[in-house]
Amino acid sequence: MDDTVVDRLVEANGRYAAAFSDPGMDARPVLEVAVVACMDARIDLHAALGLGLGDCHTVRNAGGVVTDDTIRSLAISQRALGTRSVVLIHHTGCGLESLTEEFRQDLEREVGQRPTWAVEGFTDVDQDVRQSLRKVRTSPFLPHTDDVRGFVFDVRTGLLREITA
Repeated sequence: MDDTVVDRLVEANGRYAAAFSDPGMDARPVLEVAVVACMDARIDLHAALGLGLGDCHTVRNAGGVVTDDTIRSLAISQRALGTRSVVLIHHTGCGLESLTEEFRQDLEREVGQRPTWAVEGFTDVDQDVRQSLRKVRTSPFLPHTDDVRGFVFDVRTGLLREITA
């Protein structure tokens, strides 16, 4: 039987753990920053932002959109773990640019149950970053909204382009 991708990941973890030593950190990010970004596999956030282990909290989801669960993670990050800054990163060529709420309807037809979540598709990445900025800056659950910035990551050049609200 051939190894599955998960088998290879578990084997890689064994090699990692064999050389692992506890860095002695706690869960509080050294730079007191949380980064919200798309789950796109082309984006190596730590490398792109010059971050090391323990520097930030990372919240990733499809599109990097700010959902209720994103706000939940940011509230815990700020209120329990000391972050004060938020960086939002969307990107060029995002798969959510081609998805609509019809995706949910298709799923409902296929499985007989409507998803409780919204697709959060968009056609204008800059506008979606602006919307995400507004959601974070106006959330009553986040005490630190003075240092919230949004960007579009270009998957072809690796550069960030800042979006102002």
